[in-house]
Amino acid sequence: MKKKQIASEGTLVKVYLFLGLLLFLIGCKSKQNLSASTINSIRTELTSSELKNWYQKDYALDGVPGISLDKWYNQNKKNPKNTIIVAVIDTQIDKNHEDLKDKIWFNAKEIPDNGIDDDHNGYIDDVNGWNFTSNKNGDYIVWGNFEYVRLIREWGNLFKNKTLDQIKSDDLPKYREYLRALKIYEGEKSDYQNWLQASKYSVNMFPIVKDSLKHYFPNEDYSYKQLDSLYKIHKINDKTFRQRREDNDRDLGAMIGFMKTRFEYGEETLEKMKETEREVDSVTNKNLNLDYNERLLIGDNPNVLEKGYGSGRISILKNGFKNIQGHSTKISGIIAANRDNHKGVKGFSQNIKIMPLAISFSGDEHDKDIAMAIYYAVDNGAKVINMSFGKEFSIHQNWVSDAFKYAEKRNVLLVHSSGNNSFDTDKNPYYPSDSNFEETSEICNNFINVGSISSRLDSTFVSSISNYGKLNVDLFAPGEEIYTTAKNNNYESDSGTSIAAPMISGTAALIWSYYPKLTAAEVKQIILDSGTAYDIEVIVPGTEDKKVPFSELSKSGKVLNVYNAMKLAEKVSKKKK
Repeated sequence: MKKKQIASEGTLVKVYLFLGLLLFLIGCKSKQNLSASTINSIRTELTSSELKNWYQKDYALDGVPGISLDKWYNQNKKNPKNTIIVAVIDTQIDKNHEDLKDKIWFNAKEIPDNGIDDDHNGYIDDVNGWNFTSNKNGDYIVWGNFEYVRLIREWGNLFKNKTLDQIKSDDLPKYREYLRALKIYEGEKSDYQNWLQASKYSVNMFPIVKDSLKHYFPNEDYSYKQLDSLYKIHKINDKTFRQRREDNDRDLGAMIGFMKTRFEYGEETLEKMKETEREVDSVTNKNLNLDYNERLLIGDNPNVLEKGYGSGRISILKNGFKNIQGHSTKISGIIAANRDNHKGVKGFSQNIKIMPLAISFSGDEHDKDIAMAIYYAVDNGAKVINMSFGKEFSIHQNWVSDAFKYAEKRNVLLVHSSGNNSFDTDKNPYYPSDSNFEETSEICNNFINVGSISSRLDSTFVSSISNYGKLNVDLFAPGEEIYTTAKNNNYESDSGTSIAAPMISGTAALIWSYYPKLTAAEVKQIILDSGTAYDIEVIVPGTEDKKVPFSELSKSGKVLNVYNAMKLAEKVSKKKK
């Protein structure tokens, strides 16, 4: 749960090119460079129907800066021969969703529910994947520490209350991380404690305010607009409001202001307010609690890499905790939703199977689970691994780096979301990463880090929440207002770099389904080289109005283009023969 809700952008736009540019782009070019001078100023909002698949459109054909997936399918007449497994390392999944139920990987070597490791891979009854955050009974983690809390607890004996001159030179990198973690922890702990106190106060005050407003609204049918208009008449200054609140004075202006604020926070009912209080309480007393250890539920040794802990229960539990039910379902739908059932949404290919590997919960993922999930995916046939999660600290990054290299040697591509912190990942570490943040070289050649863009080809083209980095973000892909599969057999739109990453994963799987002899490094380079380069200035995420060329926010300076990628993959594949 985040302290600030990121509002989804309600206005999406069409843009049109001059005829000459249109004819040029329709050709089989592997590179595009769209400059601001060629973009028509006329822009229109997308319809509700267009919003559901805008990202699959083509800029030249449809006036929308999508990934040209529809263009590829409209022109391609060949059928792929190879089925590609994409491992989705994420939360639990709704494996019975109408658009996913036929797209989930099945381990044919394992006999379901017989309590035996039939295929001798170290995991009992792993029929569809594995859940690394549960115990053998299928009980699963709901709340867990943030990584900086674990770091403080683990390294506290070495560094607590020590000064720089007391630290050995070999321990300096850890010491700096400890201080960085401590600073964030102290700030977050204070913020959440204050938020919890305010939430408790609001829950207690809500019935009183609601009852008092009945005098003006007997049917309790007031809207935010009505409250706002009434507040402008009866409002009082902040100092008076604070004093009267402390005196528990039922001042009309204060009550209207209180209820107006509840509408602004989406807490217009008592149940919603109580839900917020429960979640803030859990963050305060579990995520941020140095004495809380969620690993006790699993019963493994968190300091040792080992097979077999967890369970094969990868699907969501009925009436389970809401925050860990839906994310993997959304990611998997973007990659592999059924294209032929005339329902919901369309994934990248009918020849993709999803291997669900659960490691995420309400807290930061453990490096052990990340590493073991990668090993599992590689050993059990995945060609692409999607990782739409991340954190600002990593205690055992060496475990994850070794897993990256293991995947590289076995020709498996890793795709990661760059994060929703609105910061420069060249200056602010964000894990897992193929960078050690101390050198400019990468530790492997099979890792793609993805930022998020919108459908607005203007200064807000890059999503305001997206991380960026000329060294550590490889390219961008659509990540705003993406309509996809959701838990409980639903569909909904979502935004973030988590949503952008599966665009790359789906593309990589599509490439391999046609050209299986390409290496992971080649597939990565094909995706980067074939992207669309937009020659415009954009607002740097995390700033109000600082603008830079779009090309400066990632290594490639481009946006994913599936059509170009498939054409370039065909060309590279022919040269290998």
